[in-house]
Amino acid sequence: MATHDQMNLVHHGVAAEAARLVVYGVHGRTQSPQLFIDLAARLSLEGICWWLPTAAEHSWYPGRFMEPRESNQPQLDQALGVLEAQLAELLQARGAGGAPVIVFGFSQGACLLAEHLLTVQPAVDGALLHTGGYLGPRPRSFTRAAAPGLSGLAVELFCADEDPWVPLHRVKDTAAAFEGLVGVTTLNVYRDEEHHITDDAAARIREYLRRHARD
Repeated sequence: MATHDQMNLVHHGVAAEAARLVVYGVHGRTQSPQLFIDLAARLSLEGICWWLPTAAEHSWYPGRFMEPRESNQPQLDQALGVLEAQLAELLQARGAGGAPVIVFGFSQGACLLAEHLLTVQPAVDGALLHTGGYLGPRPRSFTRAAAPGLSGLAVELFCADEDPWVPLHRVKDTAAAFEGLVGVTTLNVYRDEEHHITDDAAARIREYLRRHARD
């Protein structure tokens, strides 16, 4: 069986050195990088470099994100390790004067990125978390890391009020956890029962990326 670290990191859009913005997009369960390739067409923004990791067997971990961590092993730690290594490499390659790096996760991808951001606190330039929250069965608190950490970061979260997979209360807990660590936290809640990116959410995402792109 393939493991996450054996899967391709897919590139879409412009080359990193020519980009106005670099987006590291992590897909959800049963999905693939095609999720973000299709979304890029919907957003219709120029100058974006997309880097898109691929989950083995189309799933980053086998169970629900609010289950005890041990029930999702070893895939969960493998997934977090892949994200940490790939994102660290992108941030190192960015260097001084490089294009800003935004992380963007949907569903399982949003859960992984929320966990990584709150615990490791890498020096990314922005974060979009759509339908996901930090991991584990119980509410948790997080300590601010040494500078730069997430200070000054704008984190935007999205969730439906009746999502079948991600309870809104955990997304609210995740937003509250970010509030003590970042510059601005915005939670967008919309009336829906489907597990998808609505047109309204896509418009908000487009505006967020446009604001963060280099001129």
